[in-house]
Amino acid sequence: MAQTEQPTATLPFVERRAPRETEAAGFERRQFANSYRELSPDAKELAEAIDSYKVRHRRRYITFEEMLQVIQDLGYRKD
Repeated sequence: MAQTEQPTATLPFVERRAPRETEAAGFERRQFANSYRELSPDAKELAEAIDSYKVRHRRRYITFEEMLQVIQDLGYRKD
């Protein structure tokens, strides 16, 4: 005897890849902490420069090469 198929409940589709409200407003998760209060002035400058780079280039994480470029753009040079 064949089984009869029971209708399944259809759940609404949820687009999880859509930008979140915070991302749509230009907010990007930081690689460092959300607050720079505990950082020295130089570390704060670096963290802000990296965050700015990530927002400009739409990157969540950066490579070591990109980090080196940000550091060099801040004026640091190896002697």
